[in-house]
Amino acid sequence: SKLPEEFEEHAEKAKTLPDTTTNESKLCLYGLYKQATVGPVNTARPGGLFDMAGKAKWDAWKAVEAKSKEEAMADYITKVKQLLEEAAAASA
Repeated sequence: SKLPEEFEEHAEKAKTLPDTTTNESKLCLYGLYKQATVGPVNTARPGGLFDMAGKAKWDAWKAVEAKSKEEAMADYITKVKQLLEEAAAASA
């Protein structure tokens, strides 16, 4: 399957997403990326009062823990494509 190659390609493309990309979308991509590369969440949820970003990232990863690595890769690719299309439409 070409999935891993396509995943790597879209991980690179994700770096070109505009600053207007919502935090929600970025967190979604983060969670799917971690699930695709690491698998289910393997760390404790950050407990620090001021680590809101860390908690949000952990929660985004935890939210997709039931997906296989392949499913996470496929979903990640779909999400990056969608965000790139939205960005292109917004700048048209």
